[in-house]
Amino acid sequence: MLYSRLVNGMLLSLYIVFVMLISSSTCEAKVKLPPNLVVKAVYAFGDSIVDQGNNNNIVTTPVKCNFPPYGKDFMGGMPTGRFSNAKTPPDMIAKELGLNELIPAYLDPELKVEDLKTGVSFASGGSGYDPRTSTINSAIPLSAQLNHFLEYIGKLKELVGEEEGNYILNNSLFIVVAGSVDIAGLTGSYYEDVIRQKLYDMDSYTNLLAAYAFDFVQELYKLGARNIAFLGVPPLGCVPAQRTLAGGPARMCAEEYNQAAELANTKFSLAIDSLHKKFPQYKLVFIDAYNSLLDCIVNPQKYGLEEVQKGCCGSGNIEVSILCNKFSGTCEDDTKYLFWDSYHLTEKGYRILVDQIIKNYTNSFS
Repeated sequence: MLYSRLVNGMLLSLYIVFVMLISSSTCEAKVKLPPNLVVKAVYAFGDSIVDQGNNNNIVTTPVKCNFPPYGKDFMGGMPTGRFSNAKTPPDMIAKELGLNELIPAYLDPELKVEDLKTGVSFASGGSGYDPRTSTINSAIPLSAQLNHFLEYIGKLKELVGEEEGNYILNNSLFIVVAGSVDIAGLTGSYYEDVIRQKLYDMDSYTNLLAAYAFDFVQELYKLGARNIAFLGVPPLGCVPAQRTLAGGPARMCAEEYNQAAELANTKFSLAIDSLHKKFPQYKLVFIDAYNSLLDCIVNPQKYGLEEVQKGCCGSGNIEVSILCNKFSGTCEDDTKYLFWDSYHLTEKGYRILVDQIIKNYTNSFS
């Protein structure tokens, strides 16, 4: 009798633990979508902002972060190749939509087959709309990211079938983030490349970027994308590294870089308008990241931030990617910082940005 009670008690305990595990792993949607909007997966293309680890195994690129202190606050302090202390926008958006806890890198050798159904990132740190940017940084260019997406489509349809695969693609959110590295990245950018400067002034160069962006998004449409969030260029002159390199002794925001970012955003917005006219059923939304982040920098207390001029890693002035490493040290409390390293945001910073995107742009996809 005693043995039977012990066994039954153990079984009941195991059952309770099992139920708790199932409950805790369920990803419930937090954002209320418009009645006519369905989002089955999240896909990301572009640069390091949405690179979930695709650069990890590229031997030749210096633009990687699969080492401490990156990932300091990520599930057990594990560096994954995400350019932050923890989660990045694709993870947060997928979580908000109730799809998955994380969006993995497509080139992750441990990618699970089931993850294909809720989305992946094809992005590569150091990539840009201009193919020359990716070449200089040994990053995966957007053309190759499209090839990976085409390969992915084959795998998805093999997994769920042709009809379901097309339904997922047509009813998913595509995030495109690029342009920053083209203009004012630490390597491979317009301001670092005398060849580009001889060929183009900034007005003509941003025209070129907009033309590349137009072509890329058009190719996404041909492959089944119908809902695209196109993230504009942030205030590049105010990121810590550019304050250090181009902001003078007082490390002010480099206004020339900010003006270039605003010019590029104007051209990207015009390109999007022309795509709307060409494909009226296409939900292509330009996300104003410039003013969202500038408001964080000008009014940090509004967002619970204390430091917006330096990154949390090292001195906060210049450390990024391989310069932000286990020897750098980090700030005491990264939740008070907008920037994690001298170029990328903390998880807190990304959360602020994602919350604004969801609040201001969700209905634009209805």
